[in-house]
Amino acid sequence: AASAPAASAPAATAPAEPAAAALSITDPWVKTAKEGMTAAFGTLVNNSGADITVVSGTSPLSPMIELHEVVDKDGKMVMQPKQGGFVVPAGGSHELAPGGDHIMIMDAKQAVEPGAEIPFTLTLADGGTFEFTAVGKDFAGAKEDYQPGTHNG
Repeated sequence: AASAPAASAPAATAPAEPAAAALSITDPWVKTAKEGMTAAFGTLVNNSGADITVVSGTSPLSPMIELHEVVDKDGKMVMQPKQGGFVVPAGGSHELAPGGDHIMIMDAKQAVEPGAEIPFTLTLADGGTFEFTAVGKDFAGAKEDYQPGTHNG
């Protein structure tokens, strides 16, 4: 087998499927906004056998896109850039949700209207990219006022 003809070698030695091909997102959406700050949400799904790390994002909507997490600092929920990005576990998912991890649009150049389609490109730790389109949605819970005991399930 070691002396297989060169013609068949590329197929046999092809690298594992790129991470981007194994990544998908369910229900991607962007909070409607007049301009300025907003955020994108959804659930990243990893269909591969290895963790996928999202390290950055871009969108034509804004030159400044950051991967953020929400953490409790002295009893206050604060947003901050997530060190190392979002890790989507092998065969699992990583939720981006209000009050949790999210894709922060720092300086939207135009209003995000309900139903608007906003393209995003995520860059992965392996250098690959993953593109998706998020839809503008109104969201009333943007006040970030989370009361304990209100989560059912």
